[in-house]
Amino acid sequence: MRLYITGGGTGGHVTPGLAIARYFEQKHPETVVRFAGSARGIENKLVPREGYQLDAIEIIGLSRSLSPKGLAHNVKAAKLAVSAVGKAKKLLRQAKPDCVIGCGGYASFAVVRAAQQMGIPTVLLEVNALPGKVTKMLSKKADRVLVCFEQARDILGGGDKVVLTGAPVRGEILAADRAKARARFGLSDDDQLVVSFWGSMGAKYMNEHMAGTLALECKNGVPYHHVHATGAAAREWLPRMAREQGADFAQHPNIEVTEYIYDMADRLAAADLVVCRAGAATLGELCMLGRAALLVPSPFVAENHQEKNARALEAAGGCRVLLEKDASPQRLYDEIGAMLSDRDALRRMGQAATGLAAHDASEKIYQQILWAIEHHGKK
Repeated sequence: MRLYITGGGTGGHVTPGLAIARYFEQKHPETVVRFAGSARGIENKLVPREGYQLDAIEIIGLSRSLSPKGLAHNVKAAKLAVSAVGKAKKLLRQAKPDCVIGCGGYASFAVVRAAQQMGIPTVLLEVNALPGKVTKMLSKKADRVLVCFEQARDILGGGDKVVLTGAPVRGEILAADRAKARARFGLSDDDQLVVSFWGSMGAKYMNEHMAGTLALECKNGVPYHHVHATGAAAREWLPRMAREQGADFAQHPNIEVTEYIYDMADRLAAADLVVCRAGAATLGELCMLGRAALLVPSPFVAENHQEKNARALEAAGGCRVLLEKDASPQRLYDEIGAMLSDRDALRRMGQAATGLAAHDASEKIYQQILWAIEHHGKK
């Protein structure tokens, strides 16, 4: 079995692909997997770290602006897309995949389009409630479109081609053991751990606010542990901004700032509260682990799909939602403290999240990819 997986720009478009790769390797140890993505996206770090080859393809997303600058950007994007499809065809001739799997993001467009033009089976995975532009553009010629929300299925027109599978979860998430993870980080039964992040690339506005929250935690000497991942863009200025507001990390070793949490499975398993955005892949992992969450959906995504993701989990009692416009440093600090103060409520929230977990998502996706390979080109 030879798979070519593409997607990127953000962790939410990369980690599902990694989960699919690992699941196929468990089923078929002889499986050969290659990835394609942008050299500038988080996939450039995550994919090689997992031991896979990453083929870099230069492509940029479209601008929604109708200004001269926005239109010029889109002309450049169109030209890059054409050349990227040509490069993708060369890579596919080398890789000779049985199937190409697109996991979303503009980085996946060229490879999936090239595969469709070459007659290679293609499967799309759309993890968000509202399908992205790339999924919409490529879905008509895909053999299968796999979605994680019924709403996405409806938007894409339903039918046998669009299948509700849920989001795949990495094997390390499934294997994570809370007791072992907490022991690894030296946490006692009474200790509480907060894990926060705003995405693989970070979010400037929210990281600015988190700098103030971390400063408040240092100044007030909070009893809990807090690990915050800045993302690549804020790795240098966020700690500096926090220190300018009074944070003394040397005096508060229970508060840690890092660029990226590479052992995320253990961190999430050990956590009592997770503070993050509301991308579907992340929510899938939180539900699988049964972690309580304070979600701050990004308002800068297509059709506000992150808030829709978050509200679905909130309605089930699995999280608390705080809109970005309300997420000041003080409000974040207060919300974290209030949620940690009620351990029973945190436990109930985690149990509610577990009820929404798609425990068989990886198997469903595996079966649909096999179907696409077997039935490609058949009526």
